[in-house]
Amino acid sequence: MLKSPNSVSKSTYWVLISIVVLMHVVLAYRFFKLQIIDFNLYSQRAESNRIRAMSIPAPRGLILDRYGEIIVDNYPTYILYGIGAEIIDKQHNYDVISQSTGIDIGILEKNYKNYYRNRFIPTRLAKDLTINQLSRLEEEKNELSGIIYKQYPERIYNQKINASHILGYVKEIDKLPMEKSTNKDGYEYGDLIGWSGIEKKYESILRGEKGVAYYQVDAFGREAGQIGGEENILPNPGNDITTTLDVSLQQLLENELSGRCGVAIVSRPKTGGILAYVSAPDYTPDLFTGIISNAVWQSVIADTNRPLLDRVANGTYPPGSIFKMVVAIALLEKKIITPQIEIFCTGSYDFYDRTFGCWSENGHGKVNLEKAIVQSCDVYFYQAIQKIKLDELAVVAKQFGFGLETNIDIPSEMKGRMPTRQFMNKLHGRWGWAQGALLNMAIGQGEILVTPLQMARYINILATKGKTRTLHIVEKNSNVIPEIFINDRSWKLMQDYMGKVVTAPKGTGRRSNPKIPGLKIWGKTGTAENPHGEPHAWYIAYGEKDGEMISLVIMVENGGHGGEVATPIARNVFKHYFGSNNSKLAKN
Repeated sequence: MLKSPNSVSKSTYWVLISIVVLMHVVLAYRFFKLQIIDFNLYSQRAESNRIRAMSIPAPRGLILDRYGEIIVDNYPTYILYGIGAEIIDKQHNYDVISQSTGIDIGILEKNYKNYYRNRFIPTRLAKDLTINQLSRLEEEKNELSGIIYKQYPERIYNQKINASHILGYVKEIDKLPMEKSTNKDGYEYGDLIGWSGIEKKYESILRGEKGVAYYQVDAFGREAGQIGGEENILPNPGNDITTTLDVSLQQLLENELSGRCGVAIVSRPKTGGILAYVSAPDYTPDLFTGIISNAVWQSVIADTNRPLLDRVANGTYPPGSIFKMVVAIALLEKKIITPQIEIFCTGSYDFYDRTFGCWSENGHGKVNLEKAIVQSCDVYFYQAIQKIKLDELAVVAKQFGFGLETNIDIPSEMKGRMPTRQFMNKLHGRWGWAQGALLNMAIGQGEILVTPLQMARYINILATKGKTRTLHIVEKNSNVIPEIFINDRSWKLMQDYMGKVVTAPKGTGRRSNPKIPGLKIWGKTGTAENPHGEPHAWYIAYGEKDGEMISLVIMVENGGHGGEVATPIARNVFKHYFGSNNSKLAKN
């Protein structure tokens, strides 16, 4: 038998042997390192592939009225998620989900894009799934990969009231809100965050702490049951908030303003607590929960009555004749007038080449300060205002909060406008305005603008002679307002005159009196001219019985005369609150 000669040298042979031995040594070392040295590390990684940790959302705190009635609660809804790293065929998933639930594929794709962070974190695909939809998805479970669902606490609201502008709403966090948020700690895409109203202002209190649940999954990311050895961490619900609101008063005033544009505020002058806060028209507070169709959203934003506008805090209007008390106090404090001085009102007043009319075309005849306020005579104030400087008037007005924010505990409010000489020069130019502008301001017209919230503070100041507190919605959240330097005689005169506005036979506020034994009411009507239509109807008042006092502000846009339109609404409020059938007075 022939043998081929071995042509490999001995040195080459040993090199090859060494390489083979070295490779086996390296391989053995790697096995040893993986299975012995790094056992803990890779066993944890293996466990993480087998175990899925899912965050459990915490229910938000409840929002209650002053008597403990629930205004905002939570209810469970179901949300569908997709985990990018575990999805084998995304389009196939979309097809199966759409066929099972009836949800459009375009919505699934849009949600995945909006809520996507990375391929390992669950991304929201759909929310508010019904039990029927979930059952169909369970039937198709083997056709899906990387798809999970979990329960989520959604907001639900008291069906008696809307109170949408004061309660606000929560918003799901996706890319845009996350970019705008100044506090991203602890939030995930799809979480709820307070976006307006009380929900936003008290987000840190209402928001709870999430929990964690552990599940075993298969190679396709499908849940295969819970596992032992890992204890779930239960979520901590958010803290409840007790507001100063009274559901029954809120309901009454929402009904009174139904079909109108306007505002109504009821508060307690001694504490600053708000009992009712109505901006009409409003919207149902669950508008922003669940899925809102494009047609519904377009109808809301296209509504010319602007239901999304919070008229109470962000609407600005001329105050009309309710500003006359400020003018009267400024004139009294400067000793420019006395209560006894009389003028004669013919129904109009000529100032140079311009005629200023009184609301009463036939005039009021002889008018002193009392009659000027009780019957709201304009001509009296046209003449009296000429004896004071604009800046002097502005100083007194700002003591009553005109042109200043109220610092109420809601996220935003307008501060209105109280003109000064500097402001008028800037607006019109040094020679672009004259004393005639002051005549308009004397009756609450011209450049003066107020928010209804400012009027609530104003009437509270008048009711307590400056001893009121900051307006607030949440219990025990108020401060004493800055001291007001007004003579006691001026306070007393204003209160006497406001009482006669209600009790005098020709008082413009007489329709607000429900004639309840022991109830005293003080008020002032206003009719604010509006260049865009009919005048706005104002009425501010406060009532007291047995030591308990409430104040109110009513304003109806384009309503006409305050004494005819706003006062009957006020009468119903006083009747409801102080009537013998209402035993729940705000004693706390």
